[in-house]
Amino acid sequence: MSKITLSLLALALATSATAQKVAYTEYTLKNGLHVILHQDKTAPVVVTSVMYHVGSKNENPERTGFAHFFEHLLFEGSENIKRGEFMKIVSSNGGQNNANTTQDRTFYYEVFPSNQLETGLWLESERMLHPVINEIGVKTQNEVVKEERRLSYDNRPYGNSLHEIMKCLFTKHPYTWTTIGSMAHLDAATLEEFKAFNKKYYVPNNAVLVIAGDIDINKTKTLVESYFAEIPKGGPVTVDLAKEEPITQEIVDTAYDNNIQLPAIMAAYRTPGMTNKESTILELVSSVLSQGASSRMYKKMVDDKKNALQVGSFNYALEDYGSYILYALPNNNTPLDSLLEDMNDEIIKLQTQLISEKEFKKLQNNYETEYIGKNAKMLGVAENLANGYTFFKNTNNINTELDEARKITRQDIQNVAKKYLNKNQRVVLYYLPQKNK
Repeated sequence: MSKITLSLLALALATSATAQKVAYTEYTLKNGLHVILHQDKTAPVVVTSVMYHVGSKNENPERTGFAHFFEHLLFEGSENIKRGEFMKIVSSNGGQNNANTTQDRTFYYEVFPSNQLETGLWLESERMLHPVINEIGVKTQNEVVKEERRLSYDNRPYGNSLHEIMKCLFTKHPYTWTTIGSMAHLDAATLEEFKAFNKKYYVPNNAVLVIAGDIDINKTKTLVESYFAEIPKGGPVTVDLAKEEPITQEIVDTAYDNNIQLPAIMAAYRTPGMTNKESTILELVSSVLSQGASSRMYKKMVDDKKNALQVGSFNYALEDYGSYILYALPNNNTPLDSLLEDMNDEIIKLQTQLISEKEFKKLQNNYETEYIGKNAKMLGVAENLANGYTFFKNTNNINTELDEARKITRQDIQNVAKKYLNKNQRVVLYYLPQKNK
């Protein structure tokens, strides 16, 4: 790959034209595939991407890990792409590609010089139309996923902490298991089960195709029609997931990790899903508590009291629910309960006192900077357009998100802290080094 091509791809991944309003064209093919086109001629590059509305929450509880497994499996090849050739085709045409899976969706993408748009469309249509799912591919990717689990979860310090939190917060909803799932479930699955999962979810009427970059809209529409219109529509994809009962008293649990020497204390609250305005407000709460050295918990516990090596909070927003999580690692053998109490105190302050105008202005500035950063990347624009359509049922969410966030008030922040961040609504997890290590 030439240095020029590499620099163009880096530009596509790192910068798009502006953070102004994102113009787009959208329509739906007869087979149900939704198409979104965004023209940006800043650089001669193009992103082709497909988001399937399938994640780990769509799995059989006895076959967890299927969605993430398919993230890997659908790179194995198709009737017209030999096994192992998918990524070679991408790189030999000056491109880059990847995919990722969450509890709610799977996202595939390629970044090419714009004269290779048709290559990207062909690859994604092949993935959708007739992927090869056979024993060789399943066995190969099974080993790949097992190694990923070892590296990212089982052998990584604190790697299973989020799973331990989620299985306490969720007892009915499938957010209770990890995206990577159970290796035993994957080992036990039959080839027919894998094929059935593919046939059900990886269909045009459960996907959105987003093309962003240096494109001609009319020519791109013609290409999309030629590559995707013939793909058969799948059956209706319906989702009927169990609802969780409210948490009404504090849940305390303990988990052990043989990869750590320092314990951690965590507190987690079940919160609204990502499309709820209150989810955005909880992001601002995190900024107050732990974003940057001047944030409340960091300044108090790391700088002033020096009883924590690390402290943080974040809003883990998913489609159906969210999880608001606090955590701290002790310094100088500080008792975990003492760290928890310090975090509690900062939550109570948010519930009883309005944040200052100065803090609020900082929050607004930080949110706007992050918003601009997300939409300053060509790939980011493509994914945000797909997210708007898939989750918000509104592609234009990409253009209204910031305006909605600007309407949030200091009183809103206090109200949401009062509503969701109470002791009787949470899980407290003591995450400890493995006994008898």
